[in-house]
Amino acid sequence: MNAAEHRPIRVVVAKPGLDGHDRGAKIVARALRDAGMEVIYTGLHQTPEQIVETVLQEDADAVGLSILSGAHMTLVPRILALLRTEGLGQVVVTVGGTIPADDIAELKGLGVSEVFTPGASTEAVVDFIRSAVTR
Repeated sequence: MNAAEHRPIRVVVAKPGLDGHDRGAKIVARALRDAGMEVIYTGLHQTPEQIVETVLQEDADAVGLSILSGAHMTLVPRILALLRTEGLGQVVVTVGGTIPADDIAELKGLGVSEVFTPGASTEAVVDFIRSAVTR
């Protein structure tokens, strides 16, 4: 076993773009921490480049993107492309927020592992991250 198998799951929680509402991201971050994961919360107004740099620097296993602004079909593909460019295609990417049902399949087709819409429980997020990272 290597050292990574003995460390907690590391998750970057990020707010890309100009969205200024981060209550949900903070609630999810707290739930992940309470479940024993290491959480790096990047704060508001992060560019795709800043988010990917954080994932790289923090050796993250997963990144949770919280988007309420409607810019998910612009920001998420850019983040996914940058992750692949940096050799981080194995990082589990989840998206949470106000994502129209019509966009979920397209996001998953681009490489998003799961999309959590309003009303999703924090337990569902924790369980999904734990399962997806340990596969």
